[in-house]
Amino acid sequence: MKSSLFAQPVRRDRGLFWRSRRAWIAAVVLVLVACAAPPPPPPQRLQAPSATVAFDAAINFAVDDLLSQAQRLPDFQPPEKSLVESVLQKDKPVARSKFVVDVALDSQTGQQTVGTRFLDSRLLLRAKARFPQFEVVPIPVSLQPGKGLTNERYLLAATLTPLTSQGAETQARYRINISLTDLRSGFVLAQAAANATAADVDATPTNFYQDSPSLVRDRIVDGQIRTAQAKTGSEADAIYVSSLTVSALISEGARLYDAGQFDESLRVYETAVARPDGKQLRVFNGLYLTNKQLGRAEAAEQAFGRIVALGLSANSLSFKFLFKPASTDFLADPTITGPYEMWLRVLAREMANTQHCVTVLGHSSRTGSEPVNERLSLMRATGIQRKLELLVPTLAGRLQSVGMGFRENLIGSGTDDLRDALDRRVEFRVRNCD
Repeated sequence: MKSSLFAQPVRRDRGLFWRSRRAWIAAVVLVLVACAAPPPPPPQRLQAPSATVAFDAAINFAVDDLLSQAQRLPDFQPPEKSLVESVLQKDKPVARSKFVVDVALDSQTGQQTVGTRFLDSRLLLRAKARFPQFEVVPIPVSLQPGKGLTNERYLLAATLTPLTSQGAETQARYRINISLTDLRSGFVLAQAAANATAADVDATPTNFYQDSPSLVRDRIVDGQIRTAQAKTGSEADAIYVSSLTVSALISEGARLYDAGQFDESLRVYETAVARPDGKQLRVFNGLYLTNKQLGRAEAAEQAFGRIVALGLSANSLSFKFLFKPASTDFLADPTITGPYEMWLRVLAREMANTQHCVTVLGHSSRTGSEPVNERLSLMRATGIQRKLELLVPTLAGRLQSVGMGFRENLIGSGTDDLRDALDRRVEFRVRNCD
């Protein structure tokens, strides 16, 4: 009897224990299920503004649209986790996907402008504020010989394009394009675009591009523009993608030049030109400009000679000779026209070395009537031709002049200052000798 009296309470306590344990297990399972619940679906693609918007608002939309598209891609979805992993890693920080950003370019000229610089800064700030799951940073710059991009996989490239008026549309506009490229596969993963009013877009070239003697739009620049504007699913430009390390050096050198740090800028361009893929017009322009600013006349002339030789070999060579309005005389400002004598001397020498025939094309800005500008551009081209033939008489018979007027304007503003200097360029195109 004694043992049976003590046995009953024990059975009751044991039953209570198991009921409590089952309740505890159920609670834990509920917690695990709650912790393992799938994340909310990423946002749908944004609806484009129905009208042209302010510049900063257009940049915000393009960035938001592009990175919202990225959120939906399989590459950027969070990995599936077991219930236990979800609990154990609940407070562990999530690794962020890294996107490197190349500097934006004006797609008409290939230059950086005040407007493209604003696009760059706004893009980085917007991405940081609205998309913390992505690490969006400029392309890293390395001055170590032979070292390039290693772990970077995703690239953002952007352009700013002036739009011509159509029909009744009279408002000046710009189009922003931004693309996301997978550097491993070479395919564009996402593309976003937005139209902005021109009121807040400053098209003034940065100091480096204002001072550059030649047009810098070459094969690499064209590849960057094509990549920034490519449709989702298309291939990025392979030559441009393969030269991103040099592109980063070029941008850093231009930034230092604009800041007046000419010694540091020269060092960057010397690093770039030492690379196998560094023989580019922007690099040679950088070497010319920095050596000129540092008073190294001989080195500057050597760099200018490389600009001419590369341009003639690629059959794409344009120089910004600035003339007095409605005149064939150069501007009277020696700070601008002082180097022209050396430019012409090197041009004549390099042309004589090629043994090719060359067409000299004169261009004018959009000021005055078309017939007047046709004649003026031809007279300017003829003037350059005669100067070259006086320097190297053997060029006589191998050069011919053509006036283009303002038919091939790159800027078209008609401001007749440094902003539309490219419209008053003189081009040299190699042709077969008749």
